[in-house]
Amino acid sequence: MYMTEENGFSPQGSKEEREFLEGPHSRWKELKFLFHVFYEFIYGIRKLHFIGPCITIFGSARFKEDHPYYQTARKIGEAVAQLGFTVITGGGPGIMEAANRGAKEAGGRSVGCNIILPHEQYPNRYLDKWVDFDYFFVRKTLLSKYSYGFVVLPGGYGTLDEFFEALTLIQTGKFQKFPIVLFGTAYYANLYAHMKHLLDEQTIGPHDLELFLLTDSVEDTIAHIRKYAIEGFGLKKKKKIKAFGILGEKS
Repeated sequence: MYMTEENGFSPQGSKEEREFLEGPHSRWKELKFLFHVFYEFIYGIRKLHFIGPCITIFGSARFKEDHPYYQTARKIGEAVAQLGFTVITGGGPGIMEAANRGAKEAGGRSVGCNIILPHEQYPNRYLDKWVDFDYFFVRKTLLSKYSYGFVVLPGGYGTLDEFFEALTLIQTGKFQKFPIVLFGTAYYANLYAHMKHLLDEQTIGPHDLELFLLTDSVEDTIAHIRKYAIEGFGLKKKKKIKAFGILGEKS
């Protein structure tokens, strides 16, 4: 039996979200939804147009400043910025804040794609620029669009979703082979064991475990990014592109 408000269960989310999930609606309602999605894409692309090549850093929003994972993310953010990349995160607290903080303290660029949630998520104070999104899929698309690599620190459902989406897009050839680092051998030991089980069951291929680096080393993380992002794609400094204010752009 499906539970409803009448039998003791109150659905979460906004009225708009619940209506969307009910199924087909009038053509006008569907069109309004598509316009909203289109607006978020255009708004995000215009805001992020000049952020340059990025490395996306994923991780939990729940780790506080005194946690070892927070301190590690801060070091990684600093090291990535020193390579010349913009550090882009989900823009929230925890690991995201730490990575943005490290980049900003190193004199690099720090950007966030913030998801609007009823709890837990808010833009952190170490962002040079950020964009707020209503829809997760728009946010995830733009986090990937500008990235030449991904660093996945310890996190929960959202972090794993982002990790496996990046893996799937590379595995299926929808992305080029950007470097992915899964950081935290102890934290992700069971996950890695399960992925080896997938290989044993032949639900992934023999080379799919080579699509990412599992490590505890900041130095190895940076070396992996340098080899497969900078050298792999032949990245070089480019002439700065002029911003056009009439298009809502800021350099």
